[in-house]
Amino acid sequence: MDVLDAVILGIIQGLTEFLPVSSSGHLELGKAILGDTSVPEESLLFTVVLHFATALSTLVVFRKDVFEIIGGLLSFKWNEETQFSLKIIVSMIPAVLVGLLFEEQLEALFGGNILFVGFMLLITALLLWLADKAKNTGKKVSYSNAFVIGISQAIAMLPGISRSGATISTSVLLGNDKTKAARFSFLMVVPLIFGKIAKDLLSGELMESTADFSILAVGFVAAFIAGLVACTWMIALVKKSKLSWFAVYCFVVGLAAITFAYAQ
Repeated sequence: MDVLDAVILGIIQGLTEFLPVSSSGHLELGKAILGDTSVPEESLLFTVVLHFATALSTLVVFRKDVFEIIGGLLSFKWNEETQFSLKIIVSMIPAVLVGLLFEEQLEALFGGNILFVGFMLLITALLLWLADKAKNTGKKVSYSNAFVIGISQAIAMLPGISRSGATISTSVLLGNDKTKAARFSFLMVVPLIFGKIAKDLLSGELMESTADFSILAVGFVAAFIAGLVACTWMIALVKKSKLSWFAVYCFVVGLAAITFAYAQ
C-alpha cells in the first residue's frame, strides 16, 4: 500500500463511517480494487486506525454533547448525563464480548472476502429500507433498547454490515426518535474504538506490527477530515428521513461485489 492508496482508503473510511453503508465493507472493497495484499492482521490494524480517526472526528462534531456529559458526570448526581453514560456502557457489552471471544475469527474476515461483504451489504440495505419507514416519535433510548442496539453494533463488526445503519435502524424500529437514535449511535462507538486502541497499545500489538506507520498516519489524517464532513451531513440526512437512498446504494454495491467475486 502506498501513500495515495492510504489517502483514498482514509477518505472512504471517513465518508462511510457515518453514512450507513458499512465503512469496513467499503474498506475491504477498496483494498481489493487497489490490490492490497496485506495479511488479515495488518489489514485489520489499518481498519482500526482509520476507525480511531473517525472516532476523534465524532468527538469534534459532538463536542458540546461530550462536554455536557462530562459535566453531568462530574456533578456526581443521578441526572440525564449520568443515565446516558450508563446506557452507552450497557450498549458496549455485546461488542466487547464478541471482540474478546472472537477476535481471530473477525480478523479472518478482513482479508478481502468480497463475496461475504456483498451479502452483508444486502442485509444492510434491508435494514435501512425498514428504518426509513419509521416515524419520529420523540422517544429516548431506554436501557433495554441500549442493550439491543449494542447487539446490532456487535453484529456490525462484520465487514459489510453498516454500524451506523444497523444501530440507527434498530433504534428507530424500537420506536426511538431518529435524531436521538443518530446521536446515540455515533457516540456509543467512541469508547469501543478508544478501548481497542488502548488494548493494542498495552499488549504491544501496534509496536510489533510490520505495518508502515507513515502510511497509517496518512490514512488517519484523510479519515479524520472526511469524517468531520460526513458526520455533520449524516445528522441532517437522518432528520430528513432519506435512509432509502442508502438502502438502494447498498443493494447495488452489494450485487456488484457478489458479481465481482464470482467473476474472479
